[in-house]
Amino acid sequence: MAYDTHLQERIDRIFEEQKVAFRHLKMMGGLCYMVDDKMCCGIVKSQLMARVGESNYEQCLSKDGCSEMNFTGRAMKGYVFVDEKTLNMDHELEFYIDLCIAYNPDAKRSKKKK
Repeated sequence: MAYDTHLQERIDRIFEEQKVAFRHLKMMGGLCYMVDDKMCCGIVKSQLMARVGESNYEQCLSKDGCSEMNFTGRAMKGYVFVDEKTLNMDHELEFYIDLCIAYNPDAKRSKKKK
């Protein structure tokens, strides 16, 4: 299993309840949620990868179970990883997904490869 499918079901439910149009994209050995053709959040193994934006970044990092997203040896500002134990309660998962959805309209799209 490359990523936690139970976490996927829970995230799908939140997007569907909020009537947010999304699609899945497999990448980085995990699953990415695309909203309006922009990366919104994702699952890497059993962790949530959340694109919360720079204005929410420090607030998230101060919470238990949340850490900076670091794939290349350099932290990516505005992105965090959330530990699976932190996400056991639905309200914790919803907190991060709500931040991701709220930030999405301001997020920049990735440049398309030609």
